[in-house]
Amino acid sequence: MNIEARLALFPSSTRIIADRLFIGGCDIEQLAEEYGTPLYVYDRAELDRAASLYRRALTETWPGAWSVTYAGKAFLNPVIARWAAAQGFRVDCTGAGEIGIAVYAGLSPAQILVHGVNKTKEDLQSALRHAGIIVVDNLSELRKIACLVKESKTLPDLWLRFQPGLAVQTHHAATQTGHEGSKFGMNETQIIEAASFCREHGLRLCGIHFHQGSQFRDPAPLQPAIEKALDLAQEIGWKGEWHFSPGGGWGVAYHEDDLPQPDIWEYVRAVTDWTRQACRQRRMELPHLHLEPGRSLVARAGVAIYQVGTIKHIGGRTWLLVDGGMADNPRKALYGARYSCLPVTRLTGEATQTVSIAGPYCESGDILIEEITLPALQEGERIAIPVSGAYQLSMASHYNGARRPAVLMLENGRAHPMLSRETIDDFIRQMHA
Repeated sequence: MNIEARLALFPSSTRIIADRLFIGGCDIEQLAEEYGTPLYVYDRAELDRAASLYRRALTETWPGAWSVTYAGKAFLNPVIARWAAAQGFRVDCTGAGEIGIAVYAGLSPAQILVHGVNKTKEDLQSALRHAGIIVVDNLSELRKIACLVKESKTLPDLWLRFQPGLAVQTHHAATQTGHEGSKFGMNETQIIEAASFCREHGLRLCGIHFHQGSQFRDPAPLQPAIEKALDLAQEIGWKGEWHFSPGGGWGVAYHEDDLPQPDIWEYVRAVTDWTRQACRQRRMELPHLHLEPGRSLVARAGVAIYQVGTIKHIGGRTWLLVDGGMADNPRKALYGARYSCLPVTRLTGEATQTVSIAGPYCESGDILIEEITLPALQEGERIAIPVSGAYQLSMASHYNGARRPAVLMLENGRAHPMLSRETIDDFIRQMHA
């Protein structure tokens, strides 16, 4: 067991003190005793560190105006929404539910951007009321907006979502979004038609957006997509201030074999260089540039804590069966995601046992880690799985009656609850006898 390599997956504040795991100055074993498991913890310092990297990289590489939008689908609650706003970021909301969280958190319309591939009437009404920007996915949606604007007193900025027909290399086909045949966005002909529709109906069209995929490490496929999007912008005939978003999706290392961590500076520098060069070649004014990092802001900040309930030796394997799994983290079942872990105590013990780690749910796919070498753990001991901050709790379910875990924000040695552990009463409150 290479402790140093595994620690590089955890938040930067992680320390081993008296053979126990500390994150954000907090004793994780003590927090697990107090709040129970499964337990998710987020390190505020790691969130701030990633946000600062994006701000510095954009400031130093982009000569024009820029902004960052936090992808709420990665993980969103009022605390995270307020954190993003405090960083000067917008929050990307998909649908009325996420918009409601942002509004409850006190965000203004200027701080809310709305995405969605099939926005309902409720979604659009909420967006028109509460958002400053709506990213329009299709012509049908645009026509609905035109009708609803007549009833609304507000007129948000509209961006058009372009499908460039080009994918980035991700860990799974389900996380690719920009390729031809994807359900997201409009092709060139549809974008031109949408731009004409906006002009004819007095809608405030001011930007173009695309997104090619999530969890990629090589920015190279972004360049031809940027070129195609700027060709479209030139054909539309934007003059003066306009907005351009080549999306986000920059990856993180989930396993020690994935190290080193993908470099945020490499990603930002590639996007800004290619966008600047393409604008210069087309004699276009530089746009207001937007990036949409979600995972690369929040994934490494989050750590999942589980307790070993049963140790089982069967079929030539040793199973550590823990109290959480696919109900709070479906990524392994959905995408074959690969994770690592460390014990919460006795970290410096000799790693003598290769084990598989699985949850309590009635699915063969309820596996968190296929094989990993650890010290010989006992029933009742706890493990910590890093890089658990994105696309886990946001996709959690009630499968087998699972209740959602408690979530804490760790800062300067103190733990601040973000979400209370869901109780059985919470679980059945909306059910009818």
